Amino acid sequence: MGDTRRRAAPLHSSSSSFSEQSHIHNCLSSAIRTMNRTILTRLSANACSLRIPRKVFTTEAASKAYSSIPACPSREHEEKQGLTNDVQQYDVAIVGGGMVGMALACSLASMPLTKQLNVAIIDSNPALQGKLLIKKEDPPDPRVSTVTPATISLFKDVGAWEYVLQHRHAFFDTMQVWDYTGLGYTRYDARHISKEALGCVVENKVLHHALLSCIQNTELQKTIYTSKLTSMAIHPNSSSTRLDSTSSTRTLHSRKNLAKLELSDGSSLYAKLVVGSDGGKSHVRELAGFKTTGWSYPQNAIICTVQHMAENNCAWQRFLPAGPIALLPIGDNYSNIVWTMSPKEASERNSMNEDDFVKALNHALDYGYGPHPKSSLLGDGNMFSWLRADATSSAKESFEVPPKVVKLASSRMVFPLSLKHANDYASKRVALIGDAAHTVHPLAGQGVNLGFGDAFALSRVIAEGIAVGTDIGEVSLLKKYEAERKPANIMMMAVLDGFQKAYSIDFGPLNILRAAAFNGAHYISPLKRSIISYASGEKKLPLFS
Repeated sequence: MGDTRRRAAPLHSSSSSFSEQSHIHNCLSSAIRTMNRTILTRLSANACSLRIPRKVFTTEAASKAYSSIPACPSREHEEKQGLTNDVQQYDVAIVGGGMVGMALACSLASMPLTKQLNVAIIDSNPALQGKLLIKKEDPPDPRVSTVTPATISLFKDVGAWEYVLQHRHAFFDTMQVWDYTGLGYTRYDARHISKEALGCVVENKVLHHALLSCIQNTELQKTIYTSKLTSMAIHPNSSSTRLDSTSSTRTLHSRKNLAKLELSDGSSLYAKLVVGSDGGKSHVRELAGFKTTGWSYPQNAIICTVQHMAENNCAWQRFLPAGPIALLPIGDNYSNIVWTMSPKEASERNSMNEDDFVKALNHALDYGYGPHPKSSLLGDGNMFSWLRADATSSAKESFEVPPKVVKLASSRMVFPLSLKHANDYASKRVALIGDAAHTVHPLAGQGVNLGFGDAFALSRVIAEGIAVGTDIGEVSLLKKYEAERKPANIMMMAVLDGFQKAYSIDFGPLNILRAAAFNGAHYISPLKRSIISYASGEKKLPLFS
């Protein structure tokens, strides 16, 4: 009993003992509150560091900030920057934010299976920051593209075509092609394949702006790096470590088999898939070790914008001894010129004063180098009567003289011509699209359409991979994209190269054969339909259908 009372005695202690107990209780309460605050602070910091920032198109300063500052900047971030480099990871890194690269981003943003992907776009072009202002009153830029009905359909599918229609563009439903010898010509009409138009001529900056506007109105998570790619490692270290800014403990982040990209501003990033859309001199293609086949043509092209007295609604192309000249409508009494010739001639034409250059243009488009075709080399086409399903309408499509150029409306630009083709379009973690995979002669304006076809095909293959749970950087998946696009691109390249070579020789018997081919294309309706369909982007060979 005595022991029991002694143990209980403190419960009935003096006021001095009670004061000590209160002090201890207050200290414990304070410690608990401090600990709770610390836990809440760390939980908040951790949640903040895990939050995925919403990535939008920004100014250059903001874009650079996005590449180095997390969603919740704090003092801890400054401490962390001093200890390690926190490298961002993306699903897709698009190197090259031109028309084809942005078409890929648009296509990814438009499909349910790919619109949740985290995408990096690497390009130093200021236009990606929304700084390009298109003024309707300005004359058209000389850099234009002729988009086919197939490409227009793809743009409509992703929601980008409505932005093109807000700016200057020119649909054309007829096209006339003829030879400088005056022996033959052909005219193509959209109604021959039950289409409203054969194509639409659009300034490159309008197409680019339309794709940018389309992406800005999607939920695609995207970051723009206003920098250049300097190096790429397809097989970096299997892991990297990062020092946690709040607990000073190391968190392991697996980077196994991802591609690591180093940029010229010192930043770096990881990606499951790197897409090279950085043009004919592709750095991605070079770093990935893709071999190419090709050659330079002994030709340069002059491009410029010209003005007429009335609006031009037809696409014109004349084959001259040194190369073709094309006159393409661009709207508002303007047309675009693409004139191919030897480098020496190009230098001379480019240095001409404006009046002399306009005279040279009209000479090339009118009676210069030879007469207008007046009649068929093969009579009225009767020898093709057994194939003349609608030859009567073709015969009525007589030769027309192109509209006269009255004024030069832009500066002249000269660029060399070449053919280049990557032996492979894909390897582990890397795929090539557009000019990075192939460059072609511009005589039919098909280059950008091939590139758009690549972009939309690759996005579909990526979606298919996601649907079955495949790593989007696996070479077996990417080879499906290559298998779809490579044969189509090679076929078009062969056709264009064949035309270039056939018209690079001025030889009597060959001239007659070329004229016969023109007349066959003009009078043989099945052949004409096949040619128009093929040039319009449909997957048909230019043979009888």
